[in-house]
Amino acid sequence: MRHGALYQDIVPFTSRYYDKGKFGRIFPSLPAFAQDTPKVREALIDIGKKGGIMDAKDDLTQSPLDLIANPALQTDNPNSPVMGAGMTFLGQFLDHDITFDPTSSLERQSDPEFVENFRTPSLGLDNVYGSGPGASPHLYDQSDGWGIKMLLFPLGIQGKENIDKYDLPRNSQNVALIGDPRDDENLIISQLQVLFLRFHNVLVDAVKKKYPTKSPSEVFSQAQELVRWHYQWILVHEFLPLLCGQDVIDDIMNNGRKFYGWHNQPFIPVEFSVAAYRFGHSQVRPSYRANFGIFNQPNPLPFFADIFDFTADPNAPDPNDLRGGKRANRRFIDWHTFFNLGDASMRPNKLIDTKLSSPLFQLPGSVATGVISLASRNLLRGLTFSLPSGQRVAQAMRFEPLGADVFNDLKHYKLNLETSTPLWFYILKEAEVQQMGVKLGDVGARIVAEVFIGLLEGDNTSYISQNPFWKPTLPCWEPYRNNKHFTIADLTRIAEGKVPVVL
Repeated sequence: MRHGALYQDIVPFTSRYYDKGKFGRIFPSLPAFAQDTPKVREALIDIGKKGGIMDAKDDLTQSPLDLIANPALQTDNPNSPVMGAGMTFLGQFLDHDITFDPTSSLERQSDPEFVENFRTPSLGLDNVYGSGPGASPHLYDQSDGWGIKMLLFPLGIQGKENIDKYDLPRNSQNVALIGDPRDDENLIISQLQVLFLRFHNVLVDAVKKKYPTKSPSEVFSQAQELVRWHYQWILVHEFLPLLCGQDVIDDIMNNGRKFYGWHNQPFIPVEFSVAAYRFGHSQVRPSYRANFGIFNQPNPLPFFADIFDFTADPNAPDPNDLRGGKRANRRFIDWHTFFNLGDASMRPNKLIDTKLSSPLFQLPGSVATGVISLASRNLLRGLTFSLPSGQRVAQAMRFEPLGADVFNDLKHYKLNLETSTPLWFYILKEAEVQQMGVKLGDVGARIVAEVFIGLLEGDNTSYISQNPFWKPTLPCWEPYRNNKHFTIADLTRIAEGKVPVVL
């Protein structure tokens, strides 16, 4: 394991817990940003409330199309000049691959080293594969007698470019049969899950064609490795450089990690899972164009919708928002809106800042918890896990902390939050101040990049561990891209059958 020694004199760099099935801390000796008192809880709920300082105050009386097309309605949701809208949901998909705490509570104090992570902390796509064809047969298509392709539901319709569209397999109550139920939280993430299922199936066919004498288990293993390694390559060479900066990635790859380490096996630090990696909530748009319409039917109409509509009937079979758990003909994604597929249709992400789109302040299905705002939930989660302040973490990492004047909107709470700021809020503000919201700032970028790269370095099945000189073997549709980049757009075109694969 590569780990820099520069800061070990001041930073206790690892959790004392050795079980990779638990969470842990990068900075276990740093104190919590505040005591867990009713007054602090009241302030955090107020900071993250609907109509509060973190609400972009989108006019949700406007149509979803107007929220996209009218710049006057986007003053607090500015466009990113470098990231497409799909990167938010690729980031969500990555998170679901490495962390899952279904028992999380906003009310109790939590020691992360005693909270079980129900997801293996490695980039192995167990949110796609489950426990494999033998132990999770309900995820696999048994119709060909091999049972090594992923199960899909054909919708019988075609989207843009006459691409056949699919839904996740579901039971009679519309519950998705997938490795992680969170990959059906919204239509975009569920269709991204479909994309990876299709990608796997394409590679199974390619391996079978090249090696007709291989056994089903051998074909599955080789296809799975190809899927995993190309996915990991996208993380290291596309997602992380856009999010953290190529200079940060190069420094970690060349000089090692300085802060995130472990004694035995990798774990997920709460500084990452509860704070730094929740930056993506800031990038969610209030509404999206899901698709351009159904092209094998007359008069195709594009589907524009809010990401969530709190007022929609949750029992409706086809509500007019992008919530998950539903199946209908119009509920599919044309990826041209989300990734650069070469036709200038891609929409940009929102910048990273302390403003969240208004639908996220009224989450469907969250009434039972008493806190329906995603921002308030994130802030309370940081309190229950006793996360340190952003300023303390910056000092421990030997970065210059942001000044108190940057957090003037927190001063009136009279809790010193402007000098001891919740880590999640600090990281959003840091991106806004240091990088104009285009990417993460010093603390956020370093935590996110070190954890992801560290997880790959700690996994003996990853391409970085097995063959650090490996490069993608599947075709790129733009081969002129520096002869190295295999992107999520390439994966999309292969999965949807637009690029043939010959191994």
